[in-house]
Amino acid sequence: MDIKQCVKDAFSVIGKVELGNSQNGVEWIKELWKDANTNFDQVFMLAKKDDSGRPVGFWGAMSDETMSFLPWRDLTRGYYLAGVEVNEDAVPPKNWIKWHIPSFKYVCVKIENDYESVIQTVLYKYLPIHGLKLCGAIQEFNNPIENGQLYLYFPIERLS
Repeated sequence: MDIKQCVKDAFSVIGKVELGNSQNGVEWIKELWKDANTNFDQVFMLAKKDDSGRPVGFWGAMSDETMSFLPWRDLTRGYYLAGVEVNEDAVPPKNWIKWHIPSFKYVCVKIENDYESVIQTVLYKYLPIHGLKLCGAIQEFNNPIENGQLYLYFPIERLS
């Protein structure tokens, strides 16, 4: 498992949001992505794009119930925003939500096999061994430049 530390400046995401509980399964997240993807044409023009015209990233952005970008309650309950990265000044269309996610230092992991085992390894092995603590909600990054490769970002220090 390739685990790195990285810094991501504050960024904005426009998407579809729902408060949910992962203890009840992840079907609600799949339905949220289905809704976002079905209606993506409504926000495509707002997506931040690379030089080739491709969106720079899709995010499964998460926050606690207070919208402070703290970890989910019991790591199972919080807000999930299925969306695309946009410029800070982008205005979301009706029925879409925009979040401005603060800058964090993250532990970043490429998902190559089992999503859940990555979470367990980072939270209960990597962070404690390195004297680090989760200080924010985990973020999912889908990299279209790498054919949709999924990464998890574990916040370890809030920078803004």
